[in-house]
Amino acid sequence: MEDTSSEIAAVLEQVGPRLKRVRTQRRITLTGLAATTGISKSTLSRLETGQRRPTLELLLALSQAYRVPLDDLVGAPEVGDPRIRLKPGRVKGRTVIPLTRQPDGMQVWKIVIPTSKIIPEPRAHDGHEWIYVLSGHLRFVLGERDWVLGPGEVAEFDTHVPHWFGSTGEGPSEILSIFARPGERMNIRTPDPKP
Repeated sequence: MEDTSSEIAAVLEQVGPRLKRVRTQRRITLTGLAATTGISKSTLSRLETGQRRPTLELLLALSQAYRVPLDDLVGAPEVGDPRIRLKPGRVKGRTVIPLTRQPDGMQVWKIVIPTSKIIPEPRAHDGHEWIYVLSGHLRFVLGERDWVLGPGEVAEFDTHVPHWFGSTGEGPSEILSIFARPGERMNIRTPDPKP
């Protein structure tokens, strides 16, 4: 019984630093997070410094605000099963399946875009994104430009530029989306050219 309680204490000690790391990497202030979650700024600060034990209610609110699984915030120990249980969600009428589990660093999703998502709703935000079309055809709007991408095509862009991707109206499409926050870059390796 003592081993279990010491393991739990060790996991709980890491929650505060993990919460602070996620918030700072996303460049969110305590004030901004308090406004988003409804949790007071002082409570958030005490959680991050370890002066307050996290409750399930607080962790669920933070998990939702950061859009990460609760396990990632808590740092739940692995149970020995290497399979990842992907939990699809719905975002703006699209099916979104997270393929990465870490709350910081690059985020990867498989996105299924239904035929009905044809009206562009461009938005801009911090970061850099890569889109790879797996199947179907994708309409991609970036600034004033408008393209149709097919299977195997890739788009790379700065998300500060207003952008949108959706259906051409001819059928659904599936894509992989890789999103990096400011300061992160994907390392692309290509073979050295032969002399």
